[in-house]
Amino acid sequence: MADWRRIRTLSKGEMMKRVARFRKLKGSDGGLPDSPLPECKRTLYAVIGFQPPMSDSAAVTSPVGQDASAMPAIAIAEGFNLGYCKAKPGKGPLMHNHDTNETFIAMTGRWRCEWNEGDAKQHVDLGPYDVISFPVGVARRFMNVTRGEPEREHLLMFIIGGNQPQAEFTPAAMRRCEEFSRASAPRKTSRAAASRRRRPAKAARGGPARSARRHRPARRAGR
Repeated sequence: MADWRRIRTLSKGEMMKRVARFRKLKGSDGGLPDSPLPECKRTLYAVIGFQPPMSDSAAVTSPVGQDASAMPAIAIAEGFNLGYCKAKPGKGPLMHNHDTNETFIAMTGRWRCEWNEGDAKQHVDLGPYDVISFPVGVARRFMNVTRGEPEREHLLMFIIGGNQPQAEFTPAAMRRCEEFSRASAPRKTSRAAASRRRRPAKAARGGPARSARRHRPARRAGR
């Protein structure tokens, strides 16, 4: 707004474009470097904002991934972004960083928030409505650590500053993604070997096809 002090009148129709019903949110479980990893399986919901960032790096992406950032429930750019993560116990993203503040609020279940890598790693567990706020430049991750409910998904809210926030996975996280990708890739058979398996048996002129191996006549018993 040119002057925020000037009060506007907004119609209900205009305001309803800024209402997101949880039951109607569209989630995504892909679009991030760590999405294929079994330990990172989760569903992300872009509720407010999350315009895709401009970057050519494979390690840099939207905090909610390409898929979810393309379908926010409230598509505005007003300095902050809000979303949800839904995951089962033991699941969560790899270590990453953001170019703006990121704040987590546990909605259901119990969530572990870790920061730093290697020997410097620290963590704190959050219960419902507990809050942690990460500054720019600190590697962080979160994981559902709810006990006794191995198949039940729980919900974490995240609020990230800026209009086009970026997420960058750490070098160690990207190595894990690359290792998984290599291990999951199907083994390629050489063309020569495949050709030998497909090569048909040669047929004698005017006769039926013969096997490449010559068969000796069976010996009679007692001979």
